[in-house]
Amino acid sequence: MNNKKGIMLHSKKTYLVGIIAITTLYSCVPTIKSMEADKSVPEQFKNQTTDSLNTAQIKWKEYFTDPYLDSLIGIALENNQELNITLQEIQIAKSEVRAKKGEYMPSIGLGAGAGLEKRARYTSLGANDATTDIKPGEEMPDPLPDFMLGAHASWEVDIWGKLHDAKKAAVSRYLSSVEGKNFVITNLIAEIANSYYELLALDNQLEIVKQNVAIQSNALRIVKLQKEAAKVTELAVRKFEAEVLHTKSLQFDIQQKITETENKINFLAGRYPQHIERDSKSFTELSPSMIHTGVPAQLLENRPDIRQAELELAASKLDVKVAKKRFYPSLDITAGIGYQAFDTKYLFTSPESLLYNVAGELTAPLINRSAIKATYYSANAQQIQAVYNYEQTVLNAYVEVANQLAKIDNIKQSYDLRSQEVAALTKSIDISNILFKSARADYMEVLLTQRDALESKFDLVETKMEQMSAMVEMYRALGGGWN
Repeated sequence: MNNKKGIMLHSKKTYLVGIIAITTLYSCVPTIKSMEADKSVPEQFKNQTTDSLNTAQIKWKEYFTDPYLDSLIGIALENNQELNITLQEIQIAKSEVRAKKGEYMPSIGLGAGAGLEKRARYTSLGANDATTDIKPGEEMPDPLPDFMLGAHASWEVDIWGKLHDAKKAAVSRYLSSVEGKNFVITNLIAEIANSYYELLALDNQLEIVKQNVAIQSNALRIVKLQKEAAKVTELAVRKFEAEVLHTKSLQFDIQQKITETENKINFLAGRYPQHIERDSKSFTELSPSMIHTGVPAQLLENRPDIRQAELELAASKLDVKVAKKRFYPSLDITAGIGYQAFDTKYLFTSPESLLYNVAGELTAPLINRSAIKATYYSANAQQIQAVYNYEQTVLNAYVEVANQLAKIDNIKQSYDLRSQEVAALTKSIDISNILFKSARADYMEVLLTQRDALESKFDLVETKMEQMSAMVEMYRALGGGWN
């Protein structure tokens, strides 16, 4: 009875010591300052009424109606190297999830071994083996063989949820890598579309140059006739010749830009340089698609970079929890079972050759915990960094949409005014030629008028390109294309 009381008292003391030890470990965890992300956004975009529709919900094949452009985007989504690299990053993140999941599952292995040992006769073990018979009349072998076959297992019991949190962090990073892939898709579609519209603009500028070369060549012919009639000097002829040569040289500059733009599109499509099929004639008639911005809160769902930053934030919070729980005791259980004998004919004899073991070990860091503290502080700093990154990503998304909204409106007004400017200068070319023939205007007025008309047409084409680019960038800013 007294023995039972002694055992119970000893158990209570052991339990009390364990409680005190764990409490001490809890109190020894360094204090850190955590931070929560501000996920609030304005209710609507500046100077915009609330719109329930959102252009980001439109699939890219419906948003971009040019069949040549759609074909290029489709090829790029299959072959683009950057996108394919990102897909492999997803596989890497998925493997990390499997690895973390395996850490809190028991580890089981099989083992087999064989050996040979010669023990010294004048030792305790040697003398014992020499005087011991396996069976009556059967001596212990010398040297002594050793054969073993068995299974062993080890398991860290996740008593604090440390391993489970590590797996959840890996899952968040896997999902983050998926959002990273979506962000690459959004940017890839936008880059292909912008380059395609730039290519159409260059084609139109090249056609404008060719038309102006024809106009200026005709004017040069007239000036030469007037020189023969002694109405103008050689200076006028040289000035017109120089203008024609200057305009012709512009063709080669534009052709080089066309080559570079085609090669850029081919690079994005993951293929070697080749001709890009396109319809450039209808470029000036293109009209940007109707834009529905929705409400700013929808950016949190539609923008892949915001979703990626949010998942990274969730993973960083779990990292802090994991780092904190490394200060707590860990419980490891090991076990093994198998057969061992000095002769293979006895290897599977039970229970004589059967062996097994099981052990539990509770360990906790007490003295040298600098590495654990460093990991804890680092995880906390990364969590705060993830908060700032998330807030910056949300703010950047809002600013991008606001900028494109203003750009779309301003470019539309600019295009209307430039169209009127081109019409006025085109008429002025004919007027200046008539006045020049009747000697009511000098040749410099004709040259300046032609140059102004050329520049205005160039500017009009560039404005149209910017208008289409603003449409593309708005689609990207709203988070369209990936879904």
